[in-house]
Amino acid sequence: MRTKSRFSDAEREAVYRAIFGRRDVRRNFLRTPIPTSTLMRLLTAAHHAGSVGFMQPWDFVIIRNLATKRSVKDLFIDANAKASARYTGTKGALYRGLKLEGIEEAPINLCITCSRRRGGSSVLGRSTVRATDLYSTCCAVQNLWLAARAEGIGVGWVSILDHEALKRVIGVPKSVTVLAYLCLGYVSKFEDQPDLEAAGWRSRIPVDQLIHDESWGNRMHDKRGDNGDAHHQGLHTNRGRGKNQTGRRTTGVERQSAGRSLRDDR
Repeated sequence: MRTKSRFSDAEREAVYRAIFGRRDVRRNFLRTPIPTSTLMRLLTAAHHAGSVGFMQPWDFVIIRNLATKRSVKDLFIDANAKASARYTGTKGALYRGLKLEGIEEAPINLCITCSRRRGGSSVLGRSTVRATDLYSTCCAVQNLWLAARAEGIGVGWVSILDHEALKRVIGVPKSVTVLAYLCLGYVSKFEDQPDLEAAGWRSRIPVDQLIHDESWGNRMHDKRGDNGDAHHQGLHTNRGRGKNQTGRRTTGVERQSAGRSLRDDR
């Protein structure tokens, strides 16, 4: 049934296209600058995320300076060397072959922070679950990410960083939490699959294996016996190519260390 609040079919398709076509981008960045008006659209989209108690705890630090990027890249190199030591054998070789950042290649780096004292000592809705301000800031990140995809702008989240050292590089106060360090830029293409899936690091878990009906353990998958991920093909078909990359079996590499993995396509 169509209601006034429902999007048109074309509008709805655009939303799902942004969701399923979003990627954690580390390569293919172009030197084309992002216009200020476009960047402001992205930041405004981020600012319109939901937040507990309407506290809006986020701030955005825009970084274009090459010297600053180089300093952040040095932090990544140091942290990545330590992270690499956790993986040995086939997993270690695969890890060292992954490209996990685009700090210097991306025209803009963006640090998104969470000011946990914003709104005072008593924020509506936050008294029982203190971390909801962090969750709210993650919603701002996702808003920006999806808006960027609609603009043809790639976003990559660099999580392999010492956030306390990063604060010193870009002047973030000690009382403020660094939530995300992102690389933004137009790209020559968006990959069909998440990089980590294409590399064989991990595969996407079929969504039906993650849905519990009424209580934990009462799985939809057990009842239906199908893969609900396939449903998204009716809403989005990878920009007309008709390929569905979800629901793939795990690779041999993944099974070796399923419990200790990088964040999959974020």
